Amino acid sequence: MKVKHYVDVPGCPVEVTLDLIDGRWKGVVLFHLLDAGCLRFNELHRRVPGITPRLLTKQLRDLEEAGLVSRTVYAVVPPRVEYRVSEEGESLRPIVKMLSKWGEARLERQRTKQAATHARRNVSRNS
Repeated sequence: MKVKHYVDVPGCPVEVTLDLIDGRWKGVVLFHLLDAGCLRFNELHRRVPGITPRLLTKQLRDLEEAGLVSRTVYAVVPPRVEYRVSEEGESLRPIVKMLSKWGEARLERQRTKQAATHARRNVSRNS
């Protein structure tokens, strides 16, 4: 990921934020790291179904380069690496929390809509 520098560049501040957490996985990775506090690679990989190890590595590197995630390597055998949200990344906690709440509400609205559609179809078939 090429980090964009927005100093003295006019534009939308929302774009600045979305550029850092764009894509399918970065927000999900941040969500799980914010939730857990600190995770090793395989622990994080288990929490994000559908992502390949290679892609998770790339997302973590991008987030680290952006200053949102920190990586700690311990000099032990076997090697131990832990990931946690940096202080800068912590500032995204309320945003990620609101995105999560909005997503939960959206899923509930969709379930309600599907149930209503299903009920109407059953009434139509039984009439």
